[in-house]
Amino acid sequence: MKSAILLAASLAFATCAAAEQKHGVEVYPNAKADAKVAKQLEKMNIKNAGTYRTTDAVGKVAEFYRKQGLKEGPGTSAQGAMFTGKGTTVTIQNPWLDMDTSTVTKDTLISIVKNK
Repeated sequence: MKSAILLAASLAFATCAAAEQKHGVEVYPNAKADAKVAKQLEKMNIKNAGTYRTTDAVGKVAEFYRKQGLKEGPGTSAQGAMFTGKGTTVTIQNPWLDMDTSTVTKDTLISIVKNK
């Protein structure tokens, strides 16, 4: 009985510990997928995009991607950053414009796009 409980707990922990990935790049842990924004990008002919949103600041998200070993692009600021590597481009922005409603959105948007 103890073994079964231990095994179940170990499997639950291992499942939680596995980081979500998109195109071989880890998704920021506090971010939630946003399929609506991905569809907006698809309309702009940007295929294979994973889009995620978080309330964390751009700087905190950028630090996470720095630690992933991705190459940081120039111009990182409190409003945005860009990283490349592993065949992807990761962009981070806050604020950002919802293309369907033209509303300025004040959480952080993360886009992970597979390069062609």
